[in-house]
Amino acid sequence: MAEMNIGDRVTAIYKTGKYIGEITERRPQHYLVRVLAVAKHPMQGDLHNPKDAEVGFFHERKALSYREQANIPEKMVKLFEGELPDYTVSLREAASKLRAELEADDSAWARQSLRNLDSLEKDYFK
Repeated sequence: MAEMNIGDRVTAIYKTGKYIGEITERRPQHYLVRVLAVAKHPMQGDLHNPKDAEVGFFHERKALSYREQANIPEKMVKLFEGELPDYTVSLREAASKLRAELEADDSAWARQSLRNLDSLEKDYFK
């Protein structure tokens, strides 16, 4: 695997979201990545019981915000090549893609996820 350096543009998977960002620090087995765009919005609900609405607490999972930094395991970070999208545009596209997937699913989990997404979008796009 190619060594990545501070300043490199990367894609990074954090929890269930995928982001485009830049490495700001090298840590043992991790990179600190500053978020510049959203490639995939995080799934809603309990990470340990994916797609299950019958859990003790159904988590609302926000996308990482613009320039927020996250400590991400090396294996979840890859070099990014391509045009860097605007953060807000990328967040809107990622949220709409998740919405379309959820609307095509008639499960209790998808309905609860849509309620979470409605709430998140009100917060994101004030």
